[in-house]
Amino acid sequence: MSEPFYITTAIAYPNGRPHIGHAYEAIATDAIARFQRLMGRDVRMVTGTDEHGLKMAQTARAAGRETLEFADEMSSYFRQMCAGLDISNDVFMRTSDAKHHEASIALWKAMEAKGDLYLDRYEGWYSVRDEAFYGEEELTEGEGGVKLSPQGTPVEWTVEESWFFRLSKYQDALLKLYSENPDFIRPESRKNEVLRFVEGGLKDLSVSRTSFDWGVPVPGSPGHVMYVWVDALTTYLSGLGFPDQNSDYARFWPASVHIIGKDIVRFHAVYWPAFLMSADLPLPQQVFGHGFLLNRGEKMSKSLGNVVDPMELAERFGVDALRYFLMREVSFGQDGTYSAEAIVSRVNADLANSFGNLAQRTLSFISKNLEGRLPQSDVKAAEDEELLALVDDACRNDVTREFAAFAFSQGLDSWMRAVFACNQYIDAQAPWALRKTDPARMEAVLETLLRAMRSLAIAVQPVIPTSASKLLDQLGIEAHGRDYAALNDQDYYARLASSGVTIAPPTPIFPRLELTAED
Repeated sequence: MSEPFYITTAIAYPNGRPHIGHAYEAIATDAIARFQRLMGRDVRMVTGTDEHGLKMAQTARAAGRETLEFADEMSSYFRQMCAGLDISNDVFMRTSDAKHHEASIALWKAMEAKGDLYLDRYEGWYSVRDEAFYGEEELTEGEGGVKLSPQGTPVEWTVEESWFFRLSKYQDALLKLYSENPDFIRPESRKNEVLRFVEGGLKDLSVSRTSFDWGVPVPGSPGHVMYVWVDALTTYLSGLGFPDQNSDYARFWPASVHIIGKDIVRFHAVYWPAFLMSADLPLPQQVFGHGFLLNRGEKMSKSLGNVVDPMELAERFGVDALRYFLMREVSFGQDGTYSAEAIVSRVNADLANSFGNLAQRTLSFISKNLEGRLPQSDVKAAEDEELLALVDDACRNDVTREFAAFAFSQGLDSWMRAVFACNQYIDAQAPWALRKTDPARMEAVLETLLRAMRSLAIAVQPVIPTSASKLLDQLGIEAHGRDYAALNDQDYYARLASSGVTIAPPTPIFPRLELTAED
């Protein structure tokens, strides 16, 4: 049986429609999941919406809506985003689902049985927007003396009865976890931030609220609902069927990696493992905090008017074009920037003019001059072997190594060098000239190009799944021959040629993009 791999996005807070940051995280997580499937792993990918908390209730009230009705609508936009961006999640879990309530209560009872929950009075600074409590030392002063959280959000002084989790009890255990598992938090900059926070001393954490009732009720404590981070983080368990030991939970937990934004690393790398330690549950193997996506170098803000609907970008430029740009242009883990000009420039240069043009002119030439027959020739030259060796090294070694490390930008850089080499090869070999002077050599060149394109299309599937699949269809590659193990199959071409597969006149896969006057 293949090895399990469990990956999650953060669980999005749907008090507004999805923005490009949500799309970026979903696309990156999906690319990792698709890569692992192509590597032969048994993958589960979970995403969803975190619908409880004061902010959600307030937003619904302001809109004159029932909270659940509002949550149903807003959650549906995130589900539509996943479908529209070709996200291959296995589960979309909502915290309002009954199964999620069951999982949250089971985790709560396990922490309670450990003696790690106690009832007390909370007085402190709370950010409604972040759904987070902050210490005085973490705050800064904004305009008019307004106190701000580390995320720049307003905080308010809150006083209410609350259940507390003995987070301070787990300080040494967490530091030991980070020391013994240096890759538990990635990238390194995020790990250093968490280390400084934990080494500074941990305070017990308020984990229930009484000022609103939109949440998972605390068992045996009327009037209390679970504080959003206990509730939200449990989605990673409920998405697998926890606490049912006959569900996917038994096979896939612990998570291989949680993919999250850098602004919520603390909750995932400090609170979450502490909750799990308390409940005597296995810890996730890794938490990866990616950077922000900036619009022309500026952080997205409604006041600046630069919040972009990712589905508008996908509709305008194409889903695979958007996916490719984000994975190619942004070094995963760091902040990145985007604009219409940057998308058009990158997609045209790499996909339309290079990879797409290579496929179009090669397949068109075969369809027209060989009536679609797959070329075969024993007249091989050193240039053919050199190109195939370069492509093979890029696809089997560079791409797989970099994608496995979430370094998609670096992997695609190597992939593009192989694409450029193919274009240089076809220009130098000029099969259109060989057609009259040396037909056997022409067929050898075309066969070399088909072999190279097949490897390139297989390798890039995690990033542009629909486009790569279309090209593999045009090449006649069967579905079972498209995983990374197939890159080691040296006899596939002879079998393909003998099967009678033919190349039909191709349909362009990557149309050139154009800027508009509004850009």
